[in-house]
Amino acid sequence: MSEPKGRGPAWTEQRQRSDEGRRGLKSAPEASEWPERQPLGPVTVLGAHILDVLGRPVEAIPPGQGSARLQEIRATAAGTAAGAGVDLAKLGARVLAIGALGDDLLGDIVVAAMARHGVDTSGLVRKSGAQTSATILPIRGNGERPALHVPGATRLLELADIDLDQVRRSRALLVGAPDALGGLTGADLTKVAAAARAAGALVAVDVLHPGRPEDLGRLAGLLGTADWFLPNGDQLLALTGRADLGSAIADVLALGTGGVAVTLGADGCLLASRDRQAPVALPALEVDVVDTTGCGDGFNAGMLAGLLLGADPVDAAWLGLACGSLVATGLGSDAGIQNFGQVVDFLSRSEPAVAARIKEHTHEHARG
Repeated sequence: MSEPKGRGPAWTEQRQRSDEGRRGLKSAPEASEWPERQPLGPVTVLGAHILDVLGRPVEAIPPGQGSARLQEIRATAAGTAAGAGVDLAKLGARVLAIGALGDDLLGDIVVAAMARHGVDTSGLVRKSGAQTSATILPIRGNGERPALHVPGATRLLELADIDLDQVRRSRALLVGAPDALGGLTGADLTKVAAAARAAGALVAVDVLHPGRPEDLGRLAGLLGTADWFLPNGDQLLALTGRADLGSAIADVLALGTGGVAVTLGADGCLLASRDRQAPVALPALEVDVVDTTGCGDGFNAGMLAGLLLGADPVDAAWLGLACGSLVATGLGSDAGIQNFGQVVDFLSRSEPAVAARIKEHTHEHARG
């Protein structure tokens, strides 16, 4: 988790749920007769790996030595790389995590949490004397998520820590939080992405912090190498200094980026590419919101899964919206998503034609 305006879009404006009936969880249907694992192949997530500790519902911090009872407290592996990595593993990818952790108990918990979902954590390096990046999130009853954050070891990842041969063996590379990777220069980031692209991998990028124009300058080479840039709307406007998303998207495409998918919370998402420059707007999927943490990471995972299956970018974005919406139905960035079939079943309730096309792509991919 980053500062409050960092990871993920402002999903809180979606339909809020009351405390009554939370166990009904209408937005997390049972999976259909689909295999639990789909053949997405190897995917590398590189960047921010953060321990989130979340509690809900928190309406106020007790004064002095006071205490309050909560309904739920969880710890999750989160961050723009780790959060999406866990979701991708649930969707059927063989995920390799690359990033920096502290040599501490918090880092041990991040490794254990990711390994529990089948993520290969051999690419996570431990930095002596540094604390693992971590966030405390007191989740309000309406799903809002103020954050108390320690940047920690994320910024200590160096080029020497990255096995480029492993990156080259991936079908996709997600660079999560390059703006927070202070140990890597812009040229270093571009080199990693270029290695993946040269090997035929899909390359996607998302950022962690609210964004500044100077960050865009540092990331220009990386974005020019990427197939997709996946920020939220506030981040994109702040990075480009623009007042409207259309101009901001055009600025990124001018760098050479293949496409831009912008998450907009209750307004869904907006995507454009060099092949389809007129932005396409997709509405949000209605869910009962418990916690908005990690919804953007869920979108990224779903979008990448769709693209890896050969879906059209618009259909892939619908799959991303379904994943992001499901994440909002529980506490923490690993909530809501069970497996690929469950996500497609959920999507079919509002977009049956899209879900049918994604199913067909999945069957073709399995046969091919």
